[in-house]
Amino acid sequence: MGRAFIELDNVWKIYRVGVIDYPALRGVSLSIDKGSFVSIVGPSGSGKSTLLHLIGGLDRPTRGEIRVSGQSISSLSDNRLAEYRNKTVGFVFQQYNLIPYLSAIENVEIPMIVSGVPPKQRREKARRLLEELGLGDKIWKKPLELSGGEQQRVAIARALANDPGIVLADEPTGNLDGASAKVVVDLLKRINEERGVTVIIVTHNMEVAWATKRIIYLRDGVVVKEEVREQ
Repeated sequence: MGRAFIELDNVWKIYRVGVIDYPALRGVSLSIDKGSFVSIVGPSGSGKSTLLHLIGGLDRPTRGEIRVSGQSISSLSDNRLAEYRNKTVGFVFQQYNLIPYLSAIENVEIPMIVSGVPPKQRREKARRLLEELGLGDKIWKKPLELSGGEQQRVAIARALANDPGIVLADEPTGNLDGASAKVVVDLLKRINEERGVTVIIVTHNMEVAWATKRIIYLRDGVVVKEEVREQ
């Protein structure tokens, strides 16, 4: 695995349901280079979202090790793991996860508030990000005043607020129509190409997967094949 940016070494995740152990991941080993644009696909229950959550530090592996830039995140303290989530990773979810009573610009500011960015600086950066994503005229709109595609673009702006090296998108087009989905995928591709951000997408939609440069196929918690695509 050597010099890869993200490395998973024999990663298992086992959930206990009552007295039964349910292995969501079964010894996954893979590496992802810096600046990659990757999709993870597979049937429901194959471990896709679990894998994404482990890379993002939202959960810890039962066994095995995950390294990012050579640093093991599996053994970080809770505080260090929270710092990793806030500064190194940007998250985009299917359900957008926007705070309904805050405006678009206020939602984008949230990660910067956690990082201690001064108010004037974070307001200007949030405005700039929304403008870059085509929402300059919607910055004071609440989530319910925006379309699904617009809400997802706000979520992407929020994910970029702290200039993360990694963006993790879990079914980012799952609630969107075809046209809106294409806008979101094109934005993620642009972020990868222009910012050099490593983007990893979990998706059921093969049209989304085909837009990425590498597809990782999961089934029953193991990697069954990979495909590198010419762009």
